[in-house]
Amino acid sequence: MQQPRERLLMDGIDALSHAELLSILLGSGVKGHPVKAISEDLILHHGSLNQMACADIPQLCQTRGIGVDKAMIIKAAFALAKRLVEERPPKRRLLERPEQVAQHLRERVRFEEVECLYVILLNARHQHIKTEEVSRGILDAVMGHPREVFQHAIRHRAAALVLAHNHPSGDPMPSESDIRLTREMFRAGQILKIELLDHVILGRPGKGSPPHFVSLREQGYFYH
Repeated sequence: MQQPRERLLMDGIDALSHAELLSILLGSGVKGHPVKAISEDLILHHGSLNQMACADIPQLCQTRGIGVDKAMIIKAAFALAKRLVEERPPKRRLLERPEQVAQHLRERVRFEEVECLYVILLNARHQHIKTEEVSRGILDAVMGHPREVFQHAIRHRAAALVLAHNHPSGDPMPSESDIRLTREMFRAGQILKIELLDHVILGRPGKGSPPHFVSLREQGYFYH
């Protein structure tokens, strides 16, 4: 008959029974009472894992073969399981509207003197996964290739993305090259089934200046 550790190596952790998992935790039995029997007695005595988790150390020690040390191991395992359930991943920020994108990148590009192209990677709910700088240009030109943009999306398993870059001049209105780049990326996204939500150009906010960002989708430069 295979031991729990052998079954773990061959079949994986999910294939083990409650008693086998407990046996791995407890490590060893006592004279005349193997660890598998102790584990089965624990489950039988308490009726369920939930009841066992609620038991205190003296109650656990009522089972033959369970001393204070083994009872503490069991309590520690349940405490870790509880913390795992309570642990929540940080809520991802929604980044799908141009004003959200502008706010996200404003400080990053505030003092840039050349154009920088960024790809903002999003999941299926348009929540932020990661922002990558794709390329850096000269004073008023940034070059980007669909391969460079979408390799980031594929690596991070993004469902959608937003392109963004800055205009150091302060005027965010798109150039002809910005429009061509947008349409190239839009077509590449259609082929790869990764949606390009927008291309946002950031200028510099200031009193009496033009709007400090422009959405090329809102400007009508996306093919539909």
